[in-house]
Amino acid sequence: MNYEIKGGNLPVVTVTLNSGESMFTESGGMSWMSENIRMETNTKGGLMKGLRRTLAGDSLFMTTYTAERSNSQISFCSSYPGEIKALTLQQGQSIICQKSSFLAGESTLDVDMYFKKNIGVGLFGGEGFILQKLSGPGTAFIEMDGAVVEYDLAPGEVMKIDQGHIGMFEESVSFDIQAVKGMKNVFLSGEGLFLATLKGPGKVWLQTMPLSRLVQMVASSLPPRG
Repeated sequence: MNYEIKGGNLPVVTVTLNSGESMFTESGGMSWMSENIRMETNTKGGLMKGLRRTLAGDSLFMTTYTAERSNSQISFCSSYPGEIKALTLQQGQSIICQKSSFLAGESTLDVDMYFKKNIGVGLFGGEGFILQKLSGPGTAFIEMDGAVVEYDLAPGEVMKIDQGHIGMFEESVSFDIQAVKGMKNVFLSGEGLFLATLKGPGKVWLQTMPLSRLVQMVASSLPPRG
């Protein structure tokens, strides 16, 4: 399998498959493909697995695309302005991503819900409450909002982040929620009551323009009804 990502901030990934190689994506995720690719749609892992994926922002059904001839091509476009990141995961290796960020991947990958059981995260975590967990082996393509900034956190190193800016992080990174200190900061800073914390060791990928913030900006510029 080979791939190419192009398109600038409206990206598309085009994957070239050998005969017998497969990719999968959520329903409606394919953009265009060669004629010699076979489609098969199912819940990929059973009904309960499909329902868990829906909580993490994906569809109940997944579609697998298998090349019947070498040099077959299939393309997947991002749903919004940003970047597509490619990650190759080894057997037993996992990555934690924001909801709805899985675009496509090799059929050997596993996509599941990642549920943070901490009650503080559950009540105040916003976009970080339920995440996606991708497990190898295989290559995954991840949609990220805006540009992507990467950090390698040392053991014990903590970064405080507005939740929407968290794109993905390695499973070794600890994720939690921390209250903003000071009444003036709470009411005047615009950051709200809580910030997310990521604690190393491990790599994190942050995104510059969360889709939720973009939607808010567009909505605020619309003329009032009536």
